[in-house]
Parts: sequence; C-alpha cells; structure tokens
Amino acid sequence: MRNVSLQDYDHWPAPVLAIGTDYRDGYLLPRHSHRRAQLLYGGTGVMEVFTDDGTWIVPTHSAVWIPPGVAHEVRMMGVSTRSLYVEPAVQPRRSASCEVIRVSPLLRQLLLSAVDVGPEYTADSRDGRLMALILAELGAATLMPTTLPMPKDPELHRLCEAFAQRPDILARARDWAACINKSERHFSRFFRQQTGLSFAAWRGRACIMDAIVRLGRGDSVTDVALTLGYESPSAFSSMFRKVLGEAPSTYVRRE
Repeated sequence: MRNVSLQDYDHWPAPVLAIGTDYRDGYLLPRHSHRRAQLLYGGTGVMEVFTDDGTWIVPTHSAVWIPPGVAHEVRMMGVSTRSLYVEPAVQPRRSASCEVIRVSPLLRQLLLSAVDVGPEYTADSRDGRLMALILAELGAATLMPTTLPMPKDPELHRLCEAFAQRPDILARARDWAACINKSERHFSRFFRQQTGLSFAAWRGRACIMDAIVRLGRGDSVTDVALTLGYESPSAFSSMFRKVLGEAPSTYVRRE
C-alpha cells in the first residue's frame, strides 16, 4: 500500500501492515504515536527521530524501530519511506525505547516487496509467509550507534539539547560542570548516570550524528570536519569509521 493512512487499515487483523510514503525534503512529521509498533525505513536520505528519551539518526538503508505507544516526531530529509506496522503481540523486538537497526540486503528487498501486499492476506499465503520472514529478520537485526540519549535532569537536558543543535568535538567537561555548579569529577559521574555514556562518548556520538545529517544533505567531508571542530578531515574520518565502521564518504548524498 502506498501513500495511504494507517488509520484506514489499522482495524484489519493482519499482524503486519506495510505502507510506503513519499515526503517532501525537510518535512517534519508532527509528534504522534501508534497502537502498533513501527519499523520506519528510508531507502534514500536521512531521518531524525525525536522522543522524550533522546534523538535517533537514521542513515540511508537503515531503519528505526519504534515501540507501541512511544510518542515521536520525524524530520524527513530526502526520504521515501517504507513502514511496517506490527501488532504488539507479534513484535520481534522488545526494547521499550527506539532502536536504529542495520537493514540487510535481504531485509531491504523484503521491505520493498511488502508495500505491494494488501491487508487481506492470510498466514498460509505467499504474502503471509513474506511478512513472517520479515519479522524473523527484524528480530535478528543488529543495532547502530546513532542514538543520542537525553538526560532527565532539566539543567543538564538544556545543555545537551543546545549542544546537539551545534556540536563541537572540542567541548570540555569542565566547562559544562561549571555551568551547573558541579566539580568536574562529580559532573562526570552525574553525566554517566543521566545518559548511560561518558561525556566524551556522548560528545563524540553527537558529533557523528550531526555529521550524518550534514553529509546526507550534501556537505563535503572537509566542511563537516571543520564545522565540528576536528583538527583535520583525516581525524574526523578516523573517528567516523571507528564509530560506524564505514568511511564518511559512504553517507554523502548521491543524486
């Protein structure tokens, strides 16, 4: 099914519904939630997913798993999506928060085929077996480190939110500690308690996630590296490859 509303089909008993949707570049899908779990896949472009718990960057040929009932908004940047809506009783992933997963070549082809399936299929049909295979592949998919957890503490949350808008790899924990009247040692413990990451790891991840967005819209590797405060494009490329296992050139948009 393509460019249709989930609400028109959500009542069908099918365990999985597949919908393909085209969005204009830069479109912000307003905050909403679903009764079903959702897998949101983009075969082109980059998506940013925002929830109360954090931000998820979804590069091309990756997908984000959104559990049932999780309120979210999504910014679409050159994206044509393929979404699966999965009944809670059969969802193959049990995380209570969103997850960005790697989409294997097999899963990609299954997702492309699934949008041609209507809601009236039966479990023992070809389409039913296709949906069952998709669920199995989803359960086995590996995670990508493109999640930026946000703290609950209001003061620290404001600092993190502002940093995520303009990340800088040279930012120092001592400066953040001074902003919220903590010693650097106390701040380091507090930051890890709030986010699950060290300050340096969180800072680096924020920079890499911003880089994915910039590269996806066509910025050069050199411009991205310098904007984020890296001393050279090679230093940036080395960190990017260390985190994601691929060169940043992989993420440069190709029309």
